[in-house]
Amino acid sequence: MNAPADPRLILREDELDTGLELLMLSEAALWAAVDQGLDAEDQGLGRSHWRACFLLRRRPGIGVQELAHLTSLSKQAASRILVDLAAKGMVEKAAGDLDGRRRTAVLTDKGLAFEAAVSERLRGLIGRAYRAGGLDGVAGARRILAALAGGRTRSPNTGGGPA
Repeated sequence: MNAPADPRLILREDELDTGLELLMLSEAALWAAVDQGLDAEDQGLGRSHWRACFLLRRRPGIGVQELAHLTSLSKQAASRILVDLAAKGMVEKAAGDLDGRRRTAVLTDKGLAFEAAVSERLRGLIGRAYRAGGLDGVAGARRILAALAGGRTRSPNTGGGPA
């Protein structure tokens, strides 16, 4: 449960703009690290493929609908990403436990290795940023990012969330 907002926290437009600027610059740095990892892996895969692998590692068994929800991809695009990954032997699909029509996806060892190789660069960036923020900054940063992520912190059909 979220704590009530501190009524003393009044943010001016320029403070909010600074936050937006920092988010955009941070995003650019993170995607640059992903791109470097993708280039190093030389699999012919893109950012959406890595995002899918990352989310499948964190939330095994999600399907197309959940992947589309989490990434803001269309269902068609999310499906295509999973087809691409399956063709490279990185993902296996199976019928869902409760609904045989629902196809879930899990990473293979090859998919786990791909995801780990690319994510390693990002973990380094996040780790350095958390250390720069200090012990109190980590919890605050997580609360801010979770609030920005909104409904994406929990997948609608799996109940999964950040671990």
